[in-house]
Amino acid sequence: MFSRGHDIILDEPAFIHPTALLYGKVRIGKGSSVFPYVVMRSEIHEIQIGARTNIQDFVMLHVGNTTPTIIGDDCSITHHVTLHGCEIGDRCLIGINSTIMDGAKIGANSIVGEHSLVRQGQEFPENSVIAGVPARLIKQRDCSEANLTNARIYEQIARGYASGRDRIA
Repeated sequence: MFSRGHDIILDEPAFIHPTALLYGKVRIGKGSSVFPYVVMRSEIHEIQIGARTNIQDFVMLHVGNTTPTIIGDDCSITHHVTLHGCEIGDRCLIGINSTIMDGAKIGANSIVGEHSLVRQGQEFPENSVIAGVPARLIKQRDCSEANLTNARIYEQIARGYASGRDRIA
């Protein structure tokens, strides 16, 4: 069983890996998944994860001094991402090894490219493609369909893991 604190609310997640560490006030939405070696800590404020969102291997979620961490529905938070006191809209994909800092906001249907650094307080509108160090708006494009497809695939993978299957057949 995964390690968890007292204020964790699980709304029928698809899968939570036994190595996940969840502490503080954390809410995980219906159909969402938490993969190996994820750490979530919320000593103040809270972490909210929407429905059917996948939190992939080695992700670190923490809250800011003055801001919660809020992730919308149908998102993919990919490997080694750090989210720290920020808001992620619905149907977003956050690329491998990206960091999003306190007070930053990513609008719905957006993609943050791999290895990007979204600095404290940066805000991006819906349908953004964001990349770089520091991150900047590369172009505007509705990425909702591709991001939703990715989230659905990960929900299928998570449900397979939950039932003892580790391969898609």
